[in-house]
Amino acid sequence: MSDLIHVEQLEVFGHVGVTENERSKPQRLVFNLTACPRENFEEMNDDIQRTLNYSALCAAVRDFVRAQSPKLIETLAANLAAHLLENFPLRKIDIELRKFVVPDTQYVSVALSREAKS
Repeated sequence: MSDLIHVEQLEVFGHVGVTENERSKPQRLVFNLTACPRENFEEMNDDIQRTLNYSALCAAVRDFVRAQSPKLIETLAANLAAHLLENFPLRKIDIELRKFVVPDTQYVSVALSREAKS
């Protein structure tokens, strides 16, 4: 079993949507992230330099999302996963991305899991 770090309901405002009108102003997006660091917790020996800096991870998500303007939340989630795997010491990342756009629903979401290349 892998050791995991979970970030629940990271709120970010970004431009995403099929229509220009939908992308014209920032929308509320919520991310749930589950990250599997490259090292198990015991191997970290209580050294912050050896773990996943989850504050930096959240900042990277915010910066990445704010710099994008895709049509699909599927594209945004996939590109974000690739970005995080490339820039953080991760074995795996699970992302759920929620968008609040469809009337009479709480949200619409996409979810994915990606693993680092060996």
